[in-house]
Amino acid sequence: MFKHILVPLDGSRLSEASLIPAAILAEKFNTPVTLLHVIEQDAPSEVHADRHLTKADEALDYLEDTAKRAFPSKLKVKTHVHTAPVADVTRSIVEHVTTEFQTGLIVICTHGKSGLYDALFGNIAQQVAAQAKTPILVVKPVSPRFKLEKILVPLDPDSAHDYSLPFAESLAQAFQASLHLFSVIPTFATLAGGQAAAGNLMPVTAQAFLDMREENARNHLQEHVEALRKKGLTASAEIARGDPAAMIAKATENMDMDLIILSTHGHKGMGAFWARSVAPKVAQKTKIPLLLIPLSENE
Repeated sequence: MFKHILVPLDGSRLSEASLIPAAILAEKFNTPVTLLHVIEQDAPSEVHADRHLTKADEALDYLEDTAKRAFPSKLKVKTHVHTAPVADVTRSIVEHVTTEFQTGLIVICTHGKSGLYDALFGNIAQQVAAQAKTPILVVKPVSPRFKLEKILVPLDPDSAHDYSLPFAESLAQAFQASLHLFSVIPTFATLAGGQAAAGNLMPVTAQAFLDMREENARNHLQEHVEALRKKGLTASAEIARGDPAAMIAKATENMDMDLIILSTHGHKGMGAFWARSVAPKVAQKTKIPLLLIPLSENE
C-alpha cells in the first residue's frame, strides 16, 4: 500500500515514538524506510531535554544506530541527513517528500511545547499535507502500544468521495482488523454560521433537513459496509448527532479504537487546509494515532 515510508527524527527520545509504528507497517507491507534528519540553522543546543543534533556526522551516526536497533534486519532502511543548515526545517521535509523520496507515508511524532495545534497542525503536517499531498501517520509520545485491531473511519456525510476507505481496507486486510465507519450529523446546537442562522429562522425545515442528511448518511455507510463484508472484512457503521470532533473522540474511547483514519479537505491554500477539517480538534481530544489522508485542492 505504501511504497516508501519517511520518518523525520530530530534526535530526541520523544520523536522516536514514531519508530515502532513505522517498523510494524514497513514489515507488514515490506516497504523501504528512510530516516531523515535536517540540520537546523542556528539550532538550540537541546531539543526536548535531549542534545540537539547539529553536526552532520553526529546525525548520521544517530540515524544509522537507530536503523539497526529499531527495524528488523530484513527491511531496507536508509538514512539521510540534509547537511546544509536550513532556517525552515518543515520546508526542507516537504521538499524531500516531493522531490527526492517519492514518499507514500510519513510517520511523525507530535511533541511540541507550544501545544499540539501549533506544533503539528500549524507546521509540519499542514505544509506536508497541503503541498505534498502525502498521507501522514501522527503518533504521540503518550499513544498506547501500536496495534491495529479496531480502526475507526469517520466519513463526511456530505461527501461523494470517501478517499480514506481504500487505505482503511488495505490496513484491515493486512492486519485482520475490524472497520467501524462513522458519520456525524450536527444538531441545532452544533450548527455554525449561516446554517445556524437558517436553523433559527426555520427550525422545522432545518430539522427536516438534518433528518434527511442522517438518513442519506445511514444508507451511504450501509452500502460501504456491505461492500466491505463481501470482501471478507469485518465492518460496522454508526451515525451520531453532535459536534464531529467531540463525537469522534467519544466513539474512539468507548470502542477502544486503535487508529483513526481521516480524510482532510484542501481548499485553496494551506491557510484553508484545516479550516474545513476536524482533524486538529480530534488530535487534541485523543491519544491514539491518526492517519491523515489529504485530498487535492479541487476536491
